[in-house]
Amino acid sequence: MRNLLALLLILLAAGCHSTKENSTYSTYPIQDVKLSQVKLTDSFWLPRIQLIQNTVISHAFDKCNTEGRIENFQTAHRVMNGGEGKVRGTMPFDDTDVYKILEGVAYSLVNNPNPALEKYSDSIISIIALGQEPDGYLTTWRTIDPMNPTSEWVPGGPRWDHLEISHELYNSGHLFEAASAYHWATGKDNLLNIALKNADLLVEVFGDNGMNAVPGHQIVETGLIKLYNITGKEDYLKLSKKFLDLRGDTSTRNIWGATNIQDHKPVLQQNEAVGHAVRAVYMYAGMTDIAVMYNDSDYVNAVNTLWDNMTDKKMYLTGGIGARHHMEEFGDNYELPNLTAYSETCAAIGSVYWNERLFRMTGDAKYFDLLERTLYNGVIAGISLDGTHFFYPNPLESDGKFEFNKGSCTREEWFDCSCCPTNLIRFIPYVPSLIYATEGKDLYVNLFMGNEASLKLNDKEVQISQTTNYPMDGKINIEVSPAQPSEFTMKVRVPGWVNSDIVPSALYHYVDEKPINYTVAINGETITPDVNNGYIDIKRKWKKGDQIELDFPMHVRQVVADTKVENLQNQIALEYGPFVYCAEMIDNPTDFDNIRLNNNDNYQVIRQTEMLGDINSIELKDNGNSYTFIPYYSWANRGVDKMKVWFPQAN
Repeated sequence: MRNLLALLLILLAAGCHSTKENSTYSTYPIQDVKLSQVKLTDSFWLPRIQLIQNTVISHAFDKCNTEGRIENFQTAHRVMNGGEGKVRGTMPFDDTDVYKILEGVAYSLVNNPNPALEKYSDSIISIIALGQEPDGYLTTWRTIDPMNPTSEWVPGGPRWDHLEISHELYNSGHLFEAASAYHWATGKDNLLNIALKNADLLVEVFGDNGMNAVPGHQIVETGLIKLYNITGKEDYLKLSKKFLDLRGDTSTRNIWGATNIQDHKPVLQQNEAVGHAVRAVYMYAGMTDIAVMYNDSDYVNAVNTLWDNMTDKKMYLTGGIGARHHMEEFGDNYELPNLTAYSETCAAIGSVYWNERLFRMTGDAKYFDLLERTLYNGVIAGISLDGTHFFYPNPLESDGKFEFNKGSCTREEWFDCSCCPTNLIRFIPYVPSLIYATEGKDLYVNLFMGNEASLKLNDKEVQISQTTNYPMDGKINIEVSPAQPSEFTMKVRVPGWVNSDIVPSALYHYVDEKPINYTVAINGETITPDVNNGYIDIKRKWKKGDQIELDFPMHVRQVVADTKVENLQNQIALEYGPFVYCAEMIDNPTDFDNIRLNNNDNYQVIRQTEMLGDINSIELKDNGNSYTFIPYYSWANRGVDKMKVWFPQAN
């Protein structure tokens, strides 16, 4: 039980959130700063968001068209009206690819209006509406031909049969997430009305007096909470909690067990991250929402315990999670293979969503330390530099032969199960909303990206901007400009890699564990600030144009793993700033398999503006050999190749 008392005090101090029907539920004590308040100017992240907007969205819509995901809604409408038709596609959750693209469109439209894209998206929404049954039901494969699903592993049958595998509630969850985003971004209710009709059906079927059942694949829990936050309809929040409370409860239902579904024991008794990694972190995110909104200390304790287990024993250096291809699941404690790692892109994205919630619950920088590690390594490795090819799993080693990526040993342009490409579409445009957060008179700076933001702090207008080349170097300038001189606290995160905290556990550590000496200056004058919970605290009366200058020097750092991770003993990995590095054979053609690292190696960092979209490479000269290392996220952009993150330590 880590810092439970402190967490409860925070929760109790959070106050209540007034809704249309109810005022008994709390909100997160720390509030996010919305996309609409942040204009990104960053040279690293803005091109990636523009890639989603200009390339990936149209690529994915084209795939959904050619592979029948959109047509299925039209076919469902035809069948409902006495016609005939067959399901196209192979997955019971193909509907969600369309929803996730629309969610990405929503976030893209906030700061990049595109009337043509919005009009096209509205036309897709009108097609989705056609596939919804009159009572609100919406899962196209079951509407079209419920007895003969295209997926051989999904049994046919009436609605809600085999919820452990049917994905009906998963489909609803992504619909709710997309509808909430589209409503917020555009002000339109077209997708929201479809979602609310479906949510009302779920309340009727599964609510207080309804079926005692849970979804096989979680996400409906967080989706329902988002609908509650829009409408204030308490039934949605209560159903979300019911789905969680029933999980693993043998007194109310037949449970499905730990494998894949996290249904082996009640969620409040679960103390180990098990089963399908994506499902797990989606569930943990929902549990964190419930912990906050119900001021529930048991839920707080449960999410702390699960987070500790994941970060202490089950996480890759990249922030990736999920060791096994079988059932896409966590392995045993300290089971972290490299070549056969699963580390699904969706799981990394889910981890970001969960860690952002944990931060807003506690104000502890460790959650953003892990979020940043995952963002710069486990997430963006999932997409090629040109935006048209994707990783589903993200191994930490490749021999150029093992076809780890759904039948390929490099990125693919699409999958029968294309959850990862569409998840990247909905996530990457959302990234700017992670930069800042507020709490009363405190303004948190969590991520370092060039941007201009306008926000309210204690009901007072504040303009803030960042100028930086991060993550290429650690120099950051933050300009603070309140509308009128105001006293408040700037809380600037000191990245974990600066403090020599790779993760807040013993799972990995630097060979040289000394923290990096960094500097902080206000208007050119160096200061020695207080640091609390991983944040530099600067409390003063701020005036327009005040400057915070930060310098977090980046050095090549060698990483070793806990002795309990057997396959990583006498192995070394390299990091530079927030990036994990790897070597590819294309850069090291003569001696790749013999690369060895010493504790006293001398490395040179070289800016390569024409290589892999502009990177810092790490160069090592050793006994006449020269080795090149590149950021892990950038591998596999030059063809099928051997790759390693971990290297044997030289004798």
